[in-house]
Amino acid sequence: MNKSLSILFVSAEVTPYAKTGGLADVAGSLPKVLQDMGMDIRVVLPGYKEIDATQEYIADFSVKVNSRQETCILKEIIDADTVTYTINNHHYYNRDGIYMHHDDGERFIFLCKASLDLCKVIGFKPDIIHMNDWHVGPIALLLKEKYHKADPFYRNIKTLLTIHNLEYQGHFEKDVYDLLGLPDELFVPEGVEFYGKFNFVKAGILYADKINTVSKTYSEEILTYEFGEGLEGVLQNRKNDLYGILNGISYKDFNPADDPFVHYAYDENDLSGKARNKKDLQSELGLPVKNVPIISVIHRLASQKGLNLVIDTFEETMDMGAQFVLLGVGDPYLEETFLELMKKYPEQVSVRIEFNEALAHRIYSGSDIFLMPSNFEPCGLGQMISLHYGTIPIARETGGLKDTVIDIDKDEKLGNGFTFVEKTPQAFFDALRRAVETYKHNPDLWIEMMKRGLRTDFTWKNSAKKYLEVYNEALAR
Repeated sequence: MNKSLSILFVSAEVTPYAKTGGLADVAGSLPKVLQDMGMDIRVVLPGYKEIDATQEYIADFSVKVNSRQETCILKEIIDADTVTYTINNHHYYNRDGIYMHHDDGERFIFLCKASLDLCKVIGFKPDIIHMNDWHVGPIALLLKEKYHKADPFYRNIKTLLTIHNLEYQGHFEKDVYDLLGLPDELFVPEGVEFYGKFNFVKAGILYADKINTVSKTYSEEILTYEFGEGLEGVLQNRKNDLYGILNGISYKDFNPADDPFVHYAYDENDLSGKARNKKDLQSELGLPVKNVPIISVIHRLASQKGLNLVIDTFEETMDMGAQFVLLGVGDPYLEETFLELMKKYPEQVSVRIEFNEALAHRIYSGSDIFLMPSNFEPCGLGQMISLHYGTIPIARETGGLKDTVIDIDKDEKLGNGFTFVEKTPQAFFDALRRAVETYKHNPDLWIEMMKRGLRTDFTWKNSAKKYLEVYNEALAR
């Protein structure tokens, strides 16, 4: 455990350079913690057009994509927290947006091959290649079926695949598989074929030395038909190599005692700043400044997040006299529905359809209740952030939500929120009603719950130690 490991950390997104969701936050935080623990780490991501950072040219080399040779221009981001490389290719990455391009399969095959090739180009032989999500799952396949056999440099390199969300798997036609230059005999149902298509994450599951998800509960859930997304059988076969490691959050980025986006600092010993931030938030959003519970949502607007439960019970929520604040972008139907609810309840509702990091911090700081009614949630960062800002979460008992939010009515000593199990409007609203009633009628308990959230350690420290344990288990195979 004390040995310094060399780690290549490959991700399609890395905060603060390219982000659409929580994957980027993990890739931006975990490597820095591992480095602080003595690991020799390199981070790799595509050189998207949108990256706004000073970069230095390192090298260029050819990458074979089937029968073609594509050029990779390797650059290093200057002043990054860890050594961070971008894989640059004008044809693949000089375009707007990270995803939703017609050739995404080919773009990420290039990332996989270039990430392996750069190791030899720069003379960095990793003990572990840490692959993040479906985009880079084929690295493990390439490593074992081609690179191990062709070049002694790559032998003994082990891999870990982190599944951040199994719903996203990377399904592509067989011609994308052909870009790997591997034999057709691997493209079978027992191999990387999945209902006639090449499945990126299945390739990672089959070939990675170790696999983990981002919470203990989710690692158990994906072994079932309900959550396995068609891969539960494949995962069952690898369950002895499957781990659940809870994500962390960076207190450098999320800390109410020292947050540049928040007007008044506060901590568990002095909550007065939170009350002042609440009034400022109401003023900023054009809501009446008064002592009513502010219920907040800061999410990607998607069906996964269970927001239909919020919509179905919205009238009852308004009848309780609460204010409601939403910040996010996503499904056009959900965007329009919440905008219509703002028109219907202009004195109680503020909806911002945008990505606004500064406003997100002020909502975490100024609201009282945070909603996470997800249908499923591999980990969830929002509930951990809200707890650290003294904002009480309401969460469905699934995935990482179940591992981090404890219902106060089930455990008075450790309770830090309100939970429900059934995916029904009634179950959700019962939890919300209990929260509002506690806020109104039991302020002492509410303050104690706020302090518990502020005290809880959601940093990467403990999770990083668990990653090191899994790395070492992979190396001991």
